Amino acid sequence: MNLTLYVWRQKGPHAPGKLARYEARGISPEMSFLEMLDVVNESLIREGEEPISFDHDCREGICGTCSQVINGVPHGPQERTTVCQLHMRSFRDGDTIYIEPWRARAFPVIRDLIVDRSAFERIIQAGGYISVHTGGVPDGNALLIPKENADTAMDAAECIGCGACVAACPNGSAMLFTAAKVSHLAALPQGRVEAKRRVCLMTEEMLRQGFGSCSNHYECQAACPKGIRVSFIAKLNREFIKALPRGTNTAPPSPSHGTEAKE
Repeated sequence: MNLTLYVWRQKGPHAPGKLARYEARGISPEMSFLEMLDVVNESLIREGEEPISFDHDCREGICGTCSQVINGVPHGPQERTTVCQLHMRSFRDGDTIYIEPWRARAFPVIRDLIVDRSAFERIIQAGGYISVHTGGVPDGNALLIPKENADTAMDAAECIGCGACVAACPNGSAMLFTAAKVSHLAALPQGRVEAKRRVCLMTEEMLRQGFGSCSNHYECQAACPKGIRVSFIAKLNREFIKALPRGTNTAPPSPSHGTEAKE
């Protein structure tokens, strides 16, 4: 396969960026998308040019670091697939492919296709954990959990924190990510002890990091490589309302219409 690539090149967070044109020659349909970029980089290095910077780690669809927008779609054209698991057979010989980083105020570009997603980490640090002292490690079967609750927790825990939901949302909202992390722990008895404190701290930190508001476009669910459902956002809203003092008439932290956080 021979392809034409337009890749976003940017030397630093404050440097101007632009799309640069490259030719990808002799690409096997069985290559992954990142392997294709490796081949292009080898060619650039031989020619004495700066290779394309992109993030990756596991290349198994687990770590969530391969954050790229391909032809306008986070993680590319194949549903429920990360960039590292996307294969070149999803494209045709002679195709033109546009490759860009996530676009969101809370995810500044570090270099080329690499963005700073530490805003997600700060949301987790705010409350995405349990701190209940349990003494020794209990037996796995000692604490009975209804299957429905366990299934809900496992579904929410599938979130890998890649940021595709933010990149897809026209408002740059992190509601799906935050909702998955809140719902995961809220479904388990160990997480109920700090549930009220957790949902308040995490949603406050989400807004503090500059993410936009949810306006129910459902683009986040469509782009999520793990199929995290927007029903978890409803779960977060319910948890937030339960955390309010009785008689308080305050809406959840993501109003129907809010500020945009796209760049």
